[in-house]
Amino acid sequence: MAKDFTQLEWDAQLDDDCRHLVRLAIREDLDRGLDLTTIALVSDEATGHAVISARQRGVVAGLAACLVTLDEMEVQLNWNALVEDGSTVEPGQSVAELSGPARHMLTSERLLLNFLGRLSGIATLTRQFVETVAECKTEIYDTRKTTPGWRRLEKYAVRCGGGRNHRTGLFDAVLIKDNHLAQLSDVRSVSEAIVTARRFIQESIADEQRASATIVEVEVDSLNQLRDALQENPDIVLLDNMSNAQLREAVGIRDQTNAEVELEASGSVTLQTIKSIAETGVERISIGALTHSAISFDVGMDWKV
Repeated sequence: MAKDFTQLEWDAQLDDDCRHLVRLAIREDLDRGLDLTTIALVSDEATGHAVISARQRGVVAGLAACLVTLDEMEVQLNWNALVEDGSTVEPGQSVAELSGPARHMLTSERLLLNFLGRLSGIATLTRQFVETVAECKTEIYDTRKTTPGWRRLEKYAVRCGGGRNHRTGLFDAVLIKDNHLAQLSDVRSVSEAIVTARRFIQESIADEQRASATIVEVEVDSLNQLRDALQENPDIVLLDNMSNAQLREAVGIRDQTNAEVELEASGSVTLQTIKSIAETGVERISIGALTHSAISFDVGMDWKV
């Protein structure tokens, strides 16, 4: 594979993003007040033991977020993960167990399940796309179509599902799109835009290694634009909303003109269409639905007597 974007793992920066979200979630649920129902009904001395179980088959993601949630809530609970992020689980399978003061367990329950359900839903959908094209050479990528504030967590969940991360944000790669070209008065072609972008990177990024690693990608919506782009050796060309016949022709043009450039297909990709897209020979397929349309994974907390 040619140059690629940064692939997210659970690190200090992702942990910090998660903490900001957890603090907001705590404020939403408690509004700096009390869990009225639990305090009214459950004794302060009561203890409990429960397991968090999958209600469907899928891929787990977000166990680290659960640890952050318990830490930020300042509850005294024992947490034991029974699987790892990225694991495939079956209906009824236990994912984690926790024990301790019953009040703390009840107040924490929904926040834990919300984070685990959201991220596992993304991982599960991603795994479905990845498995559908397993016989092809194509890699599945996410996009920036993420929930505001959740981007690193959602992209981490894509990784748990076997997908790959496209650029994290506007800061870490160049992606020249049609709306950029529409604003330029002194650039008349895609190839000129590539030259301009590369010159900017060389002049503005002092670290030579970082400058060399910065990806330059360009979006095209016609084969003529593709031919023009290939002249200036971009790292990736994004083929926007092209038919399968156009994608196959684009692969042929690339192979004959500049075989080192990777091709990315994007636009209205579904589980029903992705196999035929991958079979055209493109190296990458980016899918906004991985993050913007994933259904939360069905997971629940079951109390043990």
